[in-house]
Amino acid sequence: MQTNPYFSPCPVETTLNLIGNKWKFLIIRDLIGTKKRFGELQRSICATKNQNISQKVLTQNLRELEDANIIKRKIYAQVPPKVEYSLTELGESLVLVLKSLESWGKGYQQSIA
Repeated sequence: MQTNPYFSPCPVETTLNLIGNKWKFLIIRDLIGTKKRFGELQRSICATKNQNISQKVLTQNLRELEDANIIKRKIYAQVPPKVEYSLTELGESLVLVLKSLESWGKGYQQSIA
């Protein structure tokens, strides 16, 4: 039996294990309600963070999110190959989590402004 590397007895820790790094959160955010290709994701993330995410790091994070059933990858049989990423139903269930974090973040920004 294979163990889940994200699982923790603490549900909050499990969630943070899944989406807690600086790139996964942005990938999920950018896929809410839409599909994106690799290059689109990379450009969107770089514009947000004002720093580059390498192809290697983006690929690694996409694979981990796919393995965790948070995103899905659809490969189209064409030349050149076309691959689109989107959220799974489980991934879409994170929208409320992200909205809550956004709301809290806005409140924090206002409190220190």
